Amino acid sequence: YYDGLNVILLHHVGKIAEILFFLIGAMTIVELVDLHKGFSVITGRIKTDSKRKMLIIISVLAFFLSAVLDNLTTTIVLISLLRKLVPNREDRLWYASIVVIAANAGGAWTPIGDVTTTMLWIDKKVSTLHLIEILFIPSVVCLAVPVLVLYFSKTFSGKLAAPDLNLSGEKEKQKLLSSNVMFIAGISALIFVPVFKALTHLPPYIGMALGLGVVWLISEYIHPEEDFSEERKHKYTALHALSRIEMSSILFFLGILLAVGSLETMMVVGPDGTQMGLLQSLAVRLETAVPDQNIVIILIGVLSAVVDNVPLVAATMGMYDNPIDDHLWHFIAYSAGTGGSMLIIGSAAGVAAMGMERIDFIWYMKKIAWLAALGFLAGALIFIQLSKLY
Repeated sequence: YYDGLNVILLHHVGKIAEILFFLIGAMTIVELVDLHKGFSVITGRIKTDSKRKMLIIISVLAFFLSAVLDNLTTTIVLISLLRKLVPNREDRLWYASIVVIAANAGGAWTPIGDVTTTMLWIDKKVSTLHLIEILFIPSVVCLAVPVLVLYFSKTFSGKLAAPDLNLSGEKEKQKLLSSNVMFIAGISALIFVPVFKALTHLPPYIGMALGLGVVWLISEYIHPEEDFSEERKHKYTALHALSRIEMSSILFFLGILLAVGSLETMMVVGPDGTQMGLLQSLAVRLETAVPDQNIVIILIGVLSAVVDNVPLVAATMGMYDNPIDDHLWHFIAYSAGTGGSMLIIGSAAGVAAMGMERIDFIWYMKKIAWLAALGFLAGALIFIQLSKLY
């Protein structure tokens, strides 16, 4: 009995460790790029005073950045940028909210863009190319609908207040000698991971560890400043980057995934009298209550605005045993990834924006929630139509 328990425990801990090592590697690469002010390579090039142009630039930037970074980092990078470009706080709240919707939509269509898609990818539920091919259009629609509504609204007519000139002088100073190299190295290392998995068939965390090793090596030998002294060296090391990653969220995932693992292992008698895992029996009961699977998954998306999407996706992975690249997994990746935008507390990106810009929960519900819901449902309908074609 105990041997069996040990085997099950090792199985779950092994699966969870793959996800956590992957995330630790990705977070460290992103922090290293950030230490070397790598993101200023992109953000330093934005120069416009038209509200509508800025809306388009920020949305597109957030969408594509979060496909490679994670949506949390994208939100933090872009809101820091918005503080320099948009001095008026009322305007900035609108932009920050669009960053949240764009970052969540952008994270859904790549295996490295969101924790939930990463989990599905590592667990061999989706493959890289199929995920991108099938979810790209629904994700674009999910963002395009709210952006178009706002583009033609009164809120975004007119010009932005001129940014503080002292700040733009600082912007020039902010870029380091190593910014360009570290930005290219970091982004390449992250994009390399799915390629590495396709070529070697090794688990993704090994590719991530290799990428981190290379970026680490580059960071050791590069000089970020002109007069570079040993005392200042520690500011730019991977050790310093490691101390800055959010270990609390890694431990949170560990706890959540272990809890879901125990639910998956717990045996109950199913509706048909056979023994099955608790989550599987839940799936069977759900299917009898709501026959249409698409509706169940849309409900999961709506739920992910209230409940954290990691346990939701982990639970669905235990509930269904559909084959790899089944449309169910792609729809779960879309719903859980983008559904969180409907409430400001529904995603890591939203919580970060709320903390950084003190966005009011009720303000977001009144002004943004309906736009996010509109985008989410439009993308879901497009997905359902497209899945009939594939």
